[in-house]
Amino acid sequence: MFFRTIAASGTTQADRRRWYALLVLCAGTLMIILDGTIVTVAQPAIQHDLGFSDTGLSWVMNGYQIPFAGLLLLAGRLGDLLGRKRVYLAGLVLFTAASALCGLADSAGTLVAARFLQGAGGAMVSAVALGMIVTLFPDPAERGRAIGAFSFVGAAGASLGMVLGGVLTQLLDWHWIFLVNLPIAAAAGLPAVRLLDHEPGQGLRQGADALGAVLVTAGLMIGVYAIVSTGDHGWTSAHTLGFGAAALVLLAGFLLRQSRAARPLLPLRLFRSRAVSGANLVQLLMIAAMFGFQVLIALHLQQVLGWSPARTGFGMLPTGLLIAVVALGLSARLTRAFGARRVLLTGIALLVLSLGYLARMPLHAGYAVDVLPALVLIAGGGLAMPALASLAMRDATPADSGVASGLFNTSQTVASALGVAVLGTLAAGRAAQQRAAGHPAAAALAAGHRLAFAVAAGLLLLAFAAAAVLLRERRAGLPDTALAA
Repeated sequence: MFFRTIAASGTTQADRRRWYALLVLCAGTLMIILDGTIVTVAQPAIQHDLGFSDTGLSWVMNGYQIPFAGLLLLAGRLGDLLGRKRVYLAGLVLFTAASALCGLADSAGTLVAARFLQGAGGAMVSAVALGMIVTLFPDPAERGRAIGAFSFVGAAGASLGMVLGGVLTQLLDWHWIFLVNLPIAAAAGLPAVRLLDHEPGQGLRQGADALGAVLVTAGLMIGVYAIVSTGDHGWTSAHTLGFGAAALVLLAGFLLRQSRAARPLLPLRLFRSRAVSGANLVQLLMIAAMFGFQVLIALHLQQVLGWSPARTGFGMLPTGLLIAVVALGLSARLTRAFGARRVLLTGIALLVLSLGYLARMPLHAGYAVDVLPALVLIAGGGLAMPALASLAMRDATPADSGVASGLFNTSQTVASALGVAVLGTLAAGRAAQQRAAGHPAAAALAAGHRLAFAVAAGLLLLAFAAAAVLLRERRAGLPDTALAA
């Protein structure tokens, strides 16, 4: 369908060039999205080969997610200053080099360090890609089709990543889940040099808040470390409380910096909009639950049910496909018919049912009865996410649309990292208690995963309540600028 759209829209050479430029941007985004999920199924193999602990394994994901989240705002600002094409291409180069380093990694430390570099490169690509699409397609109708295709690539990439990760890990080796990025990068990068228009940017003299980026990245990194290390030190230990306090100080410093900086990465005035604040809060809760689910269900299928990596990838495929189909074809029509808030609440309700269903999963679960229904219900995310994005951008002015989009992407990535850290730590802690009590390893892991699924369902209930209270439909003629209005 997307290629037919290109053919129909490309009535002139300039038109065709714009749509092919979109394909290039989609290819780059596919690589970034792919890398966010391809690791999920390969985690047990990585843990076995490199000797990660149960809690330390989360850094394979978080070593990527934390710099990605922390640098998105700075990367977007650098795109404005240096030109988005330059930042996009530099991000592709960094991401590709880091992928090669990941593929050659022979120790846990090397892999986590390379994942950090991948996250930085991924932030550079993601921060400017959507802005380039907006520039390429000024017509609202064309822009809608372009963004729809771009969003579909993201959802499809998540599905492809799980399958490809399982197949490559089983048939070849987990190192190849990173090396596969090299040909994709070539397909995205080489045509980009010719197809993407050069934008000179405003110049570095306009300023980039590097200190703010350092504060938010360091605060997030230390905060996640404090959560992950609770498996070894406990939630109330001096180690956990000390690092947690340090993270809070750094994040408070970031907010103070944003309130005083001449050109902040995140203008705090955005939070005067109830739609912006509410949508980002709902997203933090919802994505933390969904991303934690994605990681834990892959571990459960392999470590508890004894599935192979390839079977796990194909077993999880219905989730990604249904989310992609619902997000691309159904969510927008339902939003037009019933409003974004109602669609969002319906989607979250389906997610609550999905995670609640997994929380009662028996030890010897059957896929068709105990797993597949939850994977089908998780398609509620395909309803919820487009509606939530629409609400998050509802009050953004043209001058603030870029930073509002950056905030939405950042909160999504932060939520992903925190979801993996919190739910993974809770699961590992419960499993350790069960093993200490004499339960078999598989039963102990299953108990840990059930606890994490129950907590995730609780997060989604909080998200539902926040959406119901904060994201009320705006009445005609009334601005939505007060959080307490």
